[in-house]
Amino acid sequence: MVQKYQSPVRVYKYPFELIMAAYERRFPNCPLIPMFVNSVIISECHSEDGATQVIERRCTVDVEAPRLLKRIAGVEYMYFIQKNSLNRRERTLHIDAYNESFSSRVNVYEHCCYTVHPENEDWTCFEQSASMDIKSFFGFESTAEKIAMKQYATSIKKGKEIIECHLKQLEEEDITHVPRWAPPPALTTSHALPVSSARAIPACSSRAHPGSTDVLPGSPDDKLDTDYISRYLGKLTPFQESCLIRLRLWLQETHKGKIPKDQHVLRFLRSRDFNLEKAKEALCQTLTWRKQHQIDFLLDTWQCPQLLQDYYTGGWHHHDKDGRPLYILRLGQMDTKGLVRVLGEETLLRHVLSIKEEGLRHCEENTKIFGKPISCWTCLVDLEGLNMRHLWRPGIKALLRTIELVGANYPETLGRLLILRAPRVFPVLWTLVSPFIDENTRKKFLIYAGNDYQGPGGLVDYINREFIPDFLGGDALCDVPEGGLVPKPLYRTAEELENEEVKLWNEAIYKSASVLKGAPHEVLIEVTEASSVITWDFDVWKGDVIFNIYHSRRAPQPVKRDGLSAHNLACPAGNNVQLIDRSWMLGQDYSMVETALTCREGESVQGSHVTRWPGLYILQWRLYSSPSCTSSSRPRVDDVLASLQVSSHKCRVLYFTEVLRSTDFRGSMSSLESSHSAFSLLSATTSSSNQSQTESSISR
Repeated sequence: MVQKYQSPVRVYKYPFELIMAAYERRFPNCPLIPMFVNSVIISECHSEDGATQVIERRCTVDVEAPRLLKRIAGVEYMYFIQKNSLNRRERTLHIDAYNESFSSRVNVYEHCCYTVHPENEDWTCFEQSASMDIKSFFGFESTAEKIAMKQYATSIKKGKEIIECHLKQLEEEDITHVPRWAPPPALTTSHALPVSSARAIPACSSRAHPGSTDVLPGSPDDKLDTDYISRYLGKLTPFQESCLIRLRLWLQETHKGKIPKDQHVLRFLRSRDFNLEKAKEALCQTLTWRKQHQIDFLLDTWQCPQLLQDYYTGGWHHHDKDGRPLYILRLGQMDTKGLVRVLGEETLLRHVLSIKEEGLRHCEENTKIFGKPISCWTCLVDLEGLNMRHLWRPGIKALLRTIELVGANYPETLGRLLILRAPRVFPVLWTLVSPFIDENTRKKFLIYAGNDYQGPGGLVDYINREFIPDFLGGDALCDVPEGGLVPKPLYRTAEELENEEVKLWNEAIYKSASVLKGAPHEVLIEVTEASSVITWDFDVWKGDVIFNIYHSRRAPQPVKRDGLSAHNLACPAGNNVQLIDRSWMLGQDYSMVETALTCREGESVQGSHVTRWPGLYILQWRLYSSPSCTSSSRPRVDDVLASLQVSSHKCRVLYFTEVLRSTDFRGSMSSLESSHSAFSLLSATTSSSNQSQTESSISR
């Protein structure tokens, strides 16, 4: 398995030239890095004007490994080739390194870069990326990988200390300024070298490792620096920082820069133990869910019914000792049966989701107030009054569904759960709900029976006394409603509640569809005026698809419609519709008006088409299959692996379409009100294409 690392941006508040002077002091050896034994220059070249310099070194490294493993490998040291490409004119240093020892068994490649800070030319930025692929190592592949990862993490931590140590040495020697490079006087005449000659030094020489890669893309404004991570996200290990940055870069590439906030990305990584693939899959599902159900606009659109304001016994209340927002829930005083019978399960669920969205905002506010990262909240649940009435089966069903939905879409938001005054019936409730709560969350539960919460180890250990609610013996007044029984005359029939839930889901603007093997999903668009603009915005979830747009000369009839699931918050809806009959001839009955677009899993695609003729248009999503190898009858390994990855032969898309008059179309996605793309609350920045379209365009 290939292990990859990508560092955040490390900022030195010193000029580039001074950093270079400090960097050179680490050669030929560095006592601060005991494993770095020695280095020998094997080649060196300079440009005529002295602007560029390329040095290759052979470095000797003493890897801390068991003696037995070194004897089996037959070596005492490991050797690496390092190439430094310095451009004084551009004020950049690119460092490429790869392993010389065991190069047929292990591939190690590292790229580092020193550049000038984009906003302050007297500061210097440092970035680092690396990859390691252990193909075979005498049967000790796993051990060798763990040793290498540990050694590399140690050297990363040492990197900044070494530069700062050498900067201090320079200061002690009264070297606080190094002049910038300037062209020699003899080269300022017409005989001077052209500017392009200084750029001719490649980043990787022919001796570089064949598995080397370019620096990961992204503009300076999109990159994370170590100070920001420490201030807003907390202390992370180098491996955790790398996972965050790689997942963030992947989101930038697939979602056109409209990425969730870093705190939310980090929550998904933590909930999946920093397994990048698992976190990526879970985050994509959440973004699709938020987009379909317009969760980003919930706080602006949700109008809490008066009944909930009177009988829902929960609310936000100050903060705990760690600065986390504190939510109070008097569950024992809540008439869950009455609320469900009057409002319905969906309305209650939307209210709970609005509370979660408020919690995310409170975390951001408290991070600024307390000057430290706060990404979760504390929940205090008072069970006084809990009885068998609360074990009403539909109420338990609604509770379990809420737990499942919150766990999937708001991971790592609960910092601590304090359960107070648990009655005898509580073990029954706990037995029902605990299997649906993951182990990491269960570890955050503290349960107190009777008045145990008032003694040592109770509330005062977690909440300041001035913030403990008065009904729990504290000094703070609490605005949480006292609840009570919901009047039975307000109860509604099951049919009335079902109609209300259908009304809620008809408000969604995004639709979900399944794309099956041999059964594409197609949408019919009727255009009444020439030059109208068909716009679309869709996400690909699960699998790869090919997107087409056709103009139809015939009125199609749906030949098949497969409803896959009912509309609800927990399970996005899905359907499959085919409109193009198998007997139709391309070019005769219908024609393609846009070039087919291949869309990969996780991508968010927006685009538009300016119609030439009125009539019927068909948007089509069909399953993408890898092209078979034409030079051989045998299937390629890549094709076989691709077919295994999509064994179900099914993809999912979430889409929104709209037809606009040409006079209403303002170019690109501005007419779609980019907020429909559902990243407003979770997104640090939301961007949309700014290209104007004359005939058609597809933006990705």
